[in-house]
Amino acid sequence: MKGRDSVNSNENNAGEMLRLNKEESRRLITSGDKCDKYDYLIAVVCGAIGGMVDIFLVGSPENSALGKWTDVQVDNAVKKFAQISGWKPKAGKADSVASAIGFLEKRFKVNYDQRYSTDVDNLFKMSTKNHHMMSLAHSPDIIGLFFSILNQFTSTASFIADGQIIHISTDTFELHGSNFISKIFCGIGNWIGHVMSDIAGSSGSRGNKGRGTGIVMPFYELFGLCKFGKFNVGKDKQDLATIATRAFQEGYDFRYGLSMAVPVIITDLSIRLIWGLRRHFQFNKTIKECIPTAKHADLRIMLIFGNGTLCVMDGIDAGVRSGGNFLLFFMRLNLIAWFRLVSLVLKEVCIRIGISTPLQAYLEAYNRINEALNYYLHELEKIDIEAFRKETDEYNGIVKLFRSDMTNDELNSVLLRTFDRMGYNKPWQGDFNEHMSNKNATLIFE
Repeated sequence: MKGRDSVNSNENNAGEMLRLNKEESRRLITSGDKCDKYDYLIAVVCGAIGGMVDIFLVGSPENSALGKWTDVQVDNAVKKFAQISGWKPKAGKADSVASAIGFLEKRFKVNYDQRYSTDVDNLFKMSTKNHHMMSLAHSPDIIGLFFSILNQFTSTASFIADGQIIHISTDTFELHGSNFISKIFCGIGNWIGHVMSDIAGSSGSRGNKGRGTGIVMPFYELFGLCKFGKFNVGKDKQDLATIATRAFQEGYDFRYGLSMAVPVIITDLSIRLIWGLRRHFQFNKTIKECIPTAKHADLRIMLIFGNGTLCVMDGIDAGVRSGGNFLLFFMRLNLIAWFRLVSLVLKEVCIRIGISTPLQAYLEAYNRINEALNYYLHELEKIDIEAFRKETDEYNGIVKLFRSDMTNDELNSVLLRTFDRMGYNKPWQGDFNEHMSNKNATLIFE
């Protein structure tokens, strides 16, 4: 009875915990937070600060002050990764990123590193300046990882050319590993290492004191499929895929993408910080209620207005300075900021029309189930398994005794010895018959 009461109590506690968490989640999701005039003002000001950083410090790849800083940070990361991988710079070349890149190029060789049109039997035009964008396996995203594993396992190379995906056969490539799983891990490690060898340019270009052509920003390679549109570039008209490729060749790569992310981060974090401080000090909210999450409607709207302000300033600056040249316009456009704005707007639309509510409910339900399972697991860890097994063996032995042919005296003697052996207190004191003969005596069950 005691064990059953304990289990029922645990179940009741877990159920109550689930109910309270569910109500709290529903309250936060459907909360009626409204923005006041100060919220809008704060959002616009933070977005304007991010816009000023974008205009004067990010600019375009050829004259970006932040771009020079991010280039240095990427170079340091490449050298650090090379040292972890076993690179030991020669005397006097401790700061040579070209040496680190050369080491990684030799250490993490792949079969899909074709660089010229002749390497692909002249099926399409390609050079050292754009092969990192055309080769899908060079992309630092899930698409790049998928095609890298595919190419390494099948001895092929995959490219985007002329608006379509083209596969070619390569020399046989043998992955290390004793089984399929280990080969997968080796393939992933090889992909990461090769991406790091290309992220700061090639060893040859960096050895000549150049910036080199790095890798694309995540999913930027998909622009290669955009063979549509006619945009003015000088006296020519070019499609979006050609313009994106030319921008990449001019330095619109992953390193420059890091610099474009800086004004977006400044805008986002400053809005979240001021929103939390205002709720805590002005509206006397608890620290828990001041954590800036997407569950608060007013914060979501502030983020949209802030990023919208940043994008408006970025678009006006790009339009004015490009002079009608769409390539220059594209290169001054902060794609990170525009992607952030579009994602925020789409998310808010889904919330307003009710698409995200069921999804959020399912996610919250799974979180509560996980919490309940962790709670029960914690309770199970408290059980002494060895003692439980010992007691079970004793019970099974007693059951067998009940089924055997024994006299009442023999059975009584066995039960008393079992009580003593298991350390149970008997509900009577002394001899049972004498205890029961005493009309004032009581049986105490513990």
